[in-house]
Amino acid sequence: MADLDTFRRETRAWLEANCPPEMRRPMTSEEDTFWGGRNAKFSSEPQRIWFERMRDKGWTVPHWPKEYGGGGLDGEEAKIVRQEMAAIGARAPITSFGISMLGPALLKYGTDEQKREHLPKITAGLIRWCQGYSEPNAGSDLASLQTRAESDGDDYVINGQKIWTSYANYADWIFCLVRTDPTAKKHDGISFILFDMTSKGVSTKPILLISGRSPFCETFFDNVRVPKANVLGTVNRGWDVAKYLLQHERAMISGMGERGGSRPLGQVAADSIGSDGQGRLDDALLRADIATFDVDEAALAAAAERMVDLAKAGQGHPAFSSAMKYYGTELNKRRHELLMSAGGINALEWESDRSGEGARPRAWLRTKANSIEGGTSEVMLGIVAKRILDLPGA
Repeated sequence: MADLDTFRRETRAWLEANCPPEMRRPMTSEEDTFWGGRNAKFSSEPQRIWFERMRDKGWTVPHWPKEYGGGGLDGEEAKIVRQEMAAIGARAPITSFGISMLGPALLKYGTDEQKREHLPKITAGLIRWCQGYSEPNAGSDLASLQTRAESDGDDYVINGQKIWTSYANYADWIFCLVRTDPTAKKHDGISFILFDMTSKGVSTKPILLISGRSPFCETFFDNVRVPKANVLGTVNRGWDVAKYLLQHERAMISGMGERGGSRPLGQVAADSIGSDGQGRLDDALLRADIATFDVDEAALAAAAERMVDLAKAGQGHPAFSSAMKYYGTELNKRRHELLMSAGGINALEWESDRSGEGARPRAWLRTKANSIEGGTSEVMLGIVAKRILDLPGA
């Protein structure tokens, strides 16, 4: 305990000395997020400084081994880093699907060569990754995917299409599910493979959403040659890797329900509605709704901490991430519903400078996809019913 107390004091002092004041302010737009990658650009000098200091410390991913650019911290130490960052409102130095999704799968299933090749580039923000899972006819029923990878010497030749590929038009590499044995049963014959998005035959097309933004893409593969050495895990057993990665993806998506570095909902609402003589939000009904929301948000944060602790102790339930994904996304939708209510008619402004080009309604519309991405809410509830509550099937 004394050692952890010392580590906490040292962590607090280091963060105070190294986190720029600008990186302790709530994020206001997507420009505040640093994704890394070959063509990455920092939106500000403080953003660059903060990322580089955390990278050099090994704290872009504190719990990963030092040999891969991580901090080599144990579970308790990594938790302290998260807590102390939250205490000063420090932003994450980088947002990365390589960290939140692919990295854990690489650590579990990757060869030594694959780990040495990819993990240090992830922690250093050198490569931006995207995910090739869903297809036009394989969404909730992902295992019915039809993208083919045919053997040709030392390579696979990949043909097919993926959809809802987040930020594929900005990504450097993709982790992708392909069918390597079309004669096998649906969940068999699938392999998990990594390849460069600049490979000949790869193309992307952004999908415009009702929010007016385009974070998703259609991704096409036309005779794309990929070395067989890029398969992660065992050939034809990629579904094992996919399921493991989905647990981490759903845990990541559940984080949408937490406030993170943004301002408290009550403060944001007060900007539009104002406060009464006692300093309270000047709308009793909305104030009660926000208070209820704040309690639920705190409960989600506590559950997330418990999920991490159980996972580190080897006691985590593999289906718990589905429960968290469902609750977190529903909570995020509630947050944006409340923000729309707080903004009144002004929250409907779509393109004016005053509204930040409709930032609030666009964000609200974007949340409608939360209950679909990473597994629909209906699928998540089915998993919870079957695997956690042990309810009988229909």
